[in-house]
Amino acid sequence: MAISKTQANKHKCLHAAAKLFLAKGYTESTVRDIADEAGINLSAMIRACGSKEDILCELVAYVLEGQFKSVERILDGITDDKILFYAAETTLQLYMAESSEHIREMYSVSYSLPKTSSIIYHAITHKLEDIFKEHLPDLETKDFYEYEIASAGIMRNFMTVPCDMYFTMERKVARFLETTFLVYRVPDEKISEAIEFVSKFDYPTIAQNVISNMLAYLESQT
Repeated sequence: MAISKTQANKHKCLHAAAKLFLAKGYTESTVRDIADEAGINLSAMIRACGSKEDILCELVAYVLEGQFKSVERILDGITDDKILFYAAETTLQLYMAESSEHIREMYSVSYSLPKTSSIIYHAITHKLEDIFKEHLPDLETKDFYEYEIASAGIMRNFMTVPCDMYFTMERKVARFLETTFLVYRVPDEKISEAIEFVSKFDYPTIAQNVISNMLAYLESQT
């Protein structure tokens, strides 16, 4: 089925923006840069995609979906424990942010801007309810939405602070899981199990695959 020219331009812009954000960073990439990289004029880009934040919203949705699917594939046949799945998925996000300063910036901006943060909150809320309802049986969906605002703040702060020789990646992951699971009243023994569980996977490779797969998918749509 043929797509419209506007839709084709949108795919071109998303692919161009993803490449630019990864190469130059979100802040340093302008809408004109995106239009030039996509090979279309600026007005056509704006008609197809709207603002730079609108483009980031689309890319955030792709990245979130890529994170979830990657973890589902990795854990298929290993565990169906929802808390371990959450630990693995959030650990992957921390590794993705640590993989490059431009990706760190994209995540930081995504958790800060109104449209992109709203997408994150709404995408995660129902997953949190499904995962943590057993520990917080009296909470409703609206309550988990409010809890997601809190845990998203924890995630943003941990992603924003780079690792160093003292604050290693292993410590970052452990501290993130400890503090986040306290919000959701996960028992101490389960927190320890989750920290041990996530240490078994090659997250740098998985993180790179998520980004590569997103770029490949966007390119295939142009």
